[in-house]
Amino acid sequence: MPDKTLLLPKQVEADPRYKQLRYLLSRRTEKLWSGSAVLIPVAPFSDAIKTALMAAKEDDRLSRGVDGIERSLGVEGRGLALVDKKTTEKRVQRISRLLIMSNDGAERFYRKVESILRQHGERVMAIRVNADSSQLGEYLFGPEKAVKLLLIDHKESVAAVLLALADQGLSA
Repeated sequence: MPDKTLLLPKQVEADPRYKQLRYLLSRRTEKLWSGSAVLIPVAPFSDAIKTALMAAKEDDRLSRGVDGIERSLGVEGRGLALVDKKTTEKRVQRISRLLIMSNDGAERFYRKVESILRQHGERVMAIRVNADSSQLGEYLFGPEKAVKLLLIDHKESVAAVLLALADQGLSA
């Protein structure tokens, strides 16, 4: 959901590729599903993206599966709400989680992703890669491992994937 109000991780905003990334995130978008008003960035399943995703996996910063991701974000959201309740300072909301999805989901799947984004959108961003669930799963988890949705759950890994997008845009 590229949006001017979304604040990307500080590491990304401090990088010289930041403006290029913002441009790419807003230029290459499509509706999440045919009836959706939510636009999401679309990216090639490039070597740069693959490398960043594999690094997140190796650092144990990658989760898969809609139900597990939804539970994880819900627990984090409740924890953040408790912290907000106890502090008087207003927390700045930045993107700290990134959903990566395949391009072969059914409308029901994409509606579920939209629900997740609407609930956690201030800190969660989604990107659709031009790969089907078999390609995405096989690359990260081995043969016959289909994956429609991944969650990168650490801001440094989120930054690495976003900057990989900027790199591929600079070379495209």
